[in-house]
Amino acid sequence: MRLVFAGTPEVAVPSLDAIAASDHELVGVVTRPDAPSGRGRKLVASPVAQRAEELGIPVLKPEHPKDPAFQEQLRALAPDCCPVVAYGALLPQSALDIPEHGWINLHFSLLPAWRGAAPVQHSIWAGDEVTGASTFRIVKALDAGAVFGLMTETIRPTDTAGDLLGRLAEGGAHLLVSTLDGIETGTLEPREQSTDGISIAPKILVEDARIDWTQPAMSIDRQVRACTPGPGAWSLHEGERIKIGPVTIDETHEPLEPGLVSVGKKAVHVGTGTAAVRLGEVKAFGKKQMNAADWARGVRLEPGTRFGDQ
Repeated sequence: MRLVFAGTPEVAVPSLDAIAASDHELVGVVTRPDAPSGRGRKLVASPVAQRAEELGIPVLKPEHPKDPAFQEQLRALAPDCCPVVAYGALLPQSALDIPEHGWINLHFSLLPAWRGAAPVQHSIWAGDEVTGASTFRIVKALDAGAVFGLMTETIRPTDTAGDLLGRLAEGGAHLLVSTLDGIETGTLEPREQSTDGISIAPKILVEDARIDWTQPAMSIDRQVRACTPGPGAWSLHEGERIKIGPVTIDETHEPLEPGLVSVGKKAVHVGTGTAAVRLGEVKAFGKKQMNAADWARGVRLEPGTRFGDQ
C-alpha cells in the first residue's frame, strides 16, 4: 500500500523505521511544526521530521490538519492508508476520509482501557500489572475506533513511564506493520471495542505530579515512576521545587512522619503515610540532577527538615 505516516515525538520513530523497511511504499510523513527548544528557544524539527529527512521522505508540517492546503497535499500523495503514532493533533473528518483504508493508530494501552494522551503513565500510576498496545481505526470519538490488533507487555516493579514506553514503542512498531499487512491482504477484520472497561488517561500536568507525602509509600512510588521522565514528580523545599526521581520503599527504616526528611551518610529517606522511602536522584531548581545524598550534603539539611509548603 501507499502510506503516509503521521507522528511527532521520539516514541514514534521505531514505527517510522519499521514502515520504511517494510514492503509498503512510504510516500510521505506528517508531523507537527518545528517548535522552540533549549535555552535559546531555537526552532527545532520533531524527531520524526529529522528521521524522515534522513530517510529522504517528503515531510509535511501543517499548523493543523484541517488546513485545506495540507489536505490538498495529502490527496496529491494518494495514500491508501495513514498509520499514526503520537501525532499530537486532532484529525478532522475531512482528513480522515482521504485514504481508502483510513488512519490506523498505534495506541499504547489495551483498549478500551486508558483512552487518551497518557496511557502509559496512568497504567503505572494505577498499579496495573499488564498493559500493551493496540492498533485501531481513528474515528472522531476519542480512541474509540474498531481494534485490529493487540500486544501485551508486563509492567515491571521498577518501570518508569520512559522504560515502559520504550519497550512498547519497539513492540508496537511490529504490531503496526503487521496490521497494515493484514489490511492490505484483507485478512484482518477490526472488532468494535467493548463498552465495558473504558478508562480515560488525560495528560498529566505539572500540578498533578506534586507528591502528597501523606499518601502510602506504594502510591508515591507509582506516582514518581509514572511521572518519570515527564513531567517529573516534585515536592517543595524552602519554597522551591525539587524534582524527585524514582524512590525505593524501605520497610527497614524507622517510621517517619509524612514529608519528614532523614539524612544518613549514604541515603536520604522521607516519611510517607506508611513506610519511609529512600530517594534516588533529585534535581533542585537550576541545578543538575544528582544523587539525593550528595544533594543533601550540599544544601546542609537541618534536622527536622520537611518537604512541603514551607
